[in-house]
Amino acid sequence: MPTLRTMPATEGAIWSRLLQVERQPLSLAAARSLLRLEFAPEDKDKMRELAAKARDGSLTAVEQEEIRSYERVGNLLALMKSTARHRLKTGTRSNGSEH
Repeated sequence: MPTLRTMPATEGAIWSRLLQVERQPLSLAAARSLLRLEFAPEDKDKMRELAAKARDGSLTAVEQEEIRSYERVGNLLALMKSTARHRLKTGTRSNGSEH
């Protein structure tokens, strides 16, 4: 079994360990709240603009950092939503209480 010393220290791996369902489960309400998180329409427009510029190779250095920031946040959001979906899937006992 991998230990913390042998596991990668990528942002995704660190967040994955932080959000481990086995260690301290999210409440069902918190999981539902996480699934409602979405990028604002302005951010979606900006991401489309940056993606188009990336495809044609015209990103500036500032825009490259900006698109990386959106990618990191998007990856984190995907990880959090995956954790939330897992929590809701394993959500309630037959009597309806959280576990």
